[in-house]
Amino acid sequence: MKNKEAQTPAIQVLERTFALLDVLASHQDPVSLKEIAETTGLHPSTAHRILNDLAIGRFVDRPEAGSYRLGMRMLELGNLVKARLDVRDAALGPMRELHKFTHQPVNLSVRQGDEIVYIERTYSERSGMQVVRAVGGRAPLHLTSVGKLFLASDDPTRVRAYATRTGLAGHTRNSLTEIGALERELAIIRQRGLSRDDEELELGVRCMAAGIYDDQAKLVAGLSISAPADRLEESWLARLKETAAQISASLGYRG
Repeated sequence: MKNKEAQTPAIQVLERTFALLDVLASHQDPVSLKEIAETTGLHPSTAHRILNDLAIGRFVDRPEAGSYRLGMRMLELGNLVKARLDVRDAALGPMRELHKFTHQPVNLSVRQGDEIVYIERTYSERSGMQVVRAVGGRAPLHLTSVGKLFLASDDPTRVRAYATRTGLAGHTRNSLTEIGALERELAIIRQRGLSRDDEELELGVRCMAAGIYDDQAKLVAGLSISAPADRLEESWLARLKETAAQISASLGYRG
C-alpha cells in the first residue's frame, strides 16, 4: 500500500487545485498569477482557469485583477473543523503509544482557574505507581509539572497574583512555597519548554511534562509522565516532547 504522503489525486485537475491552494496558503499577501504559475509549473492560462472557478466557490478571493489569495470559504470550513477538534480525542492514541514506550502512567491535564484537572490517563497495574490520581482529580498549579507549564505561560504579574491567592501552600517537603523559588523554576521552564515535578505533590512520585498548543499557539493542555521517583528516566524527555508536538499538530499548531 502506498504511503499516504506519496499518494496523488486520481483526477489531474484536483492535483493542480491542491498545488494552487498550497501556494496561496504559503503567502500572507495576495499572489500574482505569474508567481503562482511559476511556482506550480502550470501554464498561466490553466492556473487562471482553475483559480477563477475557485473564486466562484469563494475558496479564493481576487482582491485585484491578476492576484489571488485564500477566500473566506476556507475560513468557514476551517472553523467547522476546529469546532470538531477535541484535545482528548487527539491525545488518546499518542498517549497510548507513549505509555507502551515508558510503561508508566501518561496523563493529560488542562487548567481550570488555579488548578489543573486530569482529563485522561493511560496506565497499567504493573507500572509500580502506588498513588494514581483519578481522571477528574485536581491539583494546585505550582505543585504539578503541567500546572507549572501554565504558570510559565503567564506574565509575572499574574504569577504573583496566583501566589497571593493561593499562599503557595505545599504538600511535601519538596513543594515550592516561596515566590522567588517558583519564579526561578518558571524561568527554566520557559527556556527549556519542559517542566518537572520532583516529589512536590506526592512523595515518591516524580513527573515530567510538555505543553500542547492549539492553532492559535495557545497552551491548552499538558502531557505528563508520572513514575516512582527512582524510575523516571531522562531518556523519556525527547519522546515526551515529540508526542506533545504530535498532538499539537493535530490541533492545528504550526509552531
